[in-house]
Amino acid sequence: MSEQTIKTTQNAYVPTDADFRLKDNAGEITIDTNFAAQSFWKDVTLRFFRKTSAWIGLFLIIIITVLAIVGPGMNEYTYSGQELSQKNFAPRVPGLEKLGIFDGVERMTTSSGTKEFDKYTENNLTDVYYWFGSDNFGRDIWTRTWEGARVSLIIAVAAALIDMIIGMSYGLISGYFGGRTDMIMQRILEIANGIPRLVIVTLLLLVLKPGMLTIIFALMLTEWVGMSRIARAEMLKLKEQEFVLASRTLGAGHFFIIFKQILPNIIGPIITQVMFSIPTAIFTEAFLSFVGLGIPVPQCSLGSLISEGFNSFTTHPFQIIPPVIVMALLMLSFNLVADGLREALDPKLKEM
Repeated sequence: MSEQTIKTTQNAYVPTDADFRLKDNAGEITIDTNFAAQSFWKDVTLRFFRKTSAWIGLFLIIIITVLAIVGPGMNEYTYSGQELSQKNFAPRVPGLEKLGIFDGVERMTTSSGTKEFDKYTENNLTDVYYWFGSDNFGRDIWTRTWEGARVSLIIAVAAALIDMIIGMSYGLISGYFGGRTDMIMQRILEIANGIPRLVIVTLLLLVLKPGMLTIIFALMLTEWVGMSRIARAEMLKLKEQEFVLASRTLGAGHFFIIFKQILPNIIGPIITQVMFSIPTAIFTEAFLSFVGLGIPVPQCSLGSLISEGFNSFTTHPFQIIPPVIVMALLMLSFNLVADGLREALDPKLKEM
């Protein structure tokens, strides 16, 4: 061995424990730590509340829901209590009557001019107040409006959730298995969709006893088709992805892949479709009640209240205004929230 080789070997560097310490280079990393630590649902929430129309719709839904819960108990009247001596009273609110609005005075325009009627004064009932007025049977419209809103919300939300479960499961199973299974299930879907929904609901309500459960059951039979198609389309896009193939390779079962692997990845479109289906259910229930196939008396819904107010619209228009406004705000608010959720949950719209 040469003298140079011996010198190089003697001067060789020997590693120590200090050479294996982790380097603190957090300051050198240029990753946005705030964004990296932000969860998916937190990002969805922030994007949702950035859309003004979405949070306004959510605020209106909360206000109407709270009033539907506590509104019927805010005065001494009940939704079914009748007082025939106090029928067709105009709206009168304490405090506002001194401002010339909601003062209990009903104004009617006739061929001879405008006439004013104050039934509170005529009947010596100066201590009686009907905030939205009273109907043809002397029932408080305020109490009946919020009772009707409660019934309509329960029917719509329950029907939408049941439709989500049925339609989502049907569409996911059809799209996942494909082939003959998908063909048979889609033919059944086309047959169910080919029969007019109004015919199914009307016949069902004529056979069964009218009521809240009957309407929910009728909506359940007709409103799941749209959810099924969306779930099937999402399944067809995802079932050939790598994570599904990995689950199959590891021996995962079909239903585990469908409901544990794929379902969480399509929860965004599902939630959006549910929010869009709620105003549709509210309108369908209101239409059925309007034509006399909905909630039986003395119970009420927004549709039945509109039907009752329509009969006296030319003489006492104030009776139809509250349920119409509440139903319009509900349908508009749910559509605004659904539109905001669609943009917040869709990654393709994230940079728009």
